[in-house]
Amino acid sequence: MRKLIALALFCAAAGSAQQYAPQYTKDGELLMPKDYRAWVYLTTGLGMTYSSGPAQQNPRFGNVFVNPAAHQGFLKTGMWPDKTVMLIENRDSDSKASINKDGRFQTSVEGFEIHVKDAARGGWAFYFIEKDAPSGKLFPKTANCYSCHEKFGSTDTTFVQFYPTLIETAKKKGTYKDTGE
Repeated sequence: MRKLIALALFCAAAGSAQQYAPQYTKDGELLMPKDYRAWVYLTTGLGMTYSSGPAQQNPRFGNVFVNPAAHQGFLKTGMWPDKTVMLIENRDSDSKASINKDGRFQTSVEGFEIHVKDAARGGWAFYFIEKDAPSGKLFPKTANCYSCHEKFGSTDTTFVQFYPTLIETAKKKGTYKDTGE
């Protein structure tokens, strides 16, 4: 009986990992994950940018989600397993509504940035999916996001330094590097 229960749990875990694995069109575009809001929420950034310059007039919120199987794998090893999908939901912000006197709140979705680890497709890759689009194209390997994540990502080319719930795990597992930035 115990073996049967263990087998059922293993099959359920394998099924859920497959359920959240990245899916592609026949042209190689990444399909938009339909259920990403049920994934593990990691953090929200406001107005984050990679270059210095004047403050943004209308800073965007970036809500970061990761597929559940990848999150569980990270908690065990401090590294992202194959088939990790990290999704940033970019939303506009506003400050003028209802009774709000100060601060900003999230408004409409403007698009999605997705970071995928897929060994069958060469490892980590970046995609952008426009609002309401069913899929998005791969960023070319010459895009700045690849070198930036390689240089400044604290863990496995990802910005775990901005994910407060994962920093301690990465440090305990010895996979966290201080990027000095």
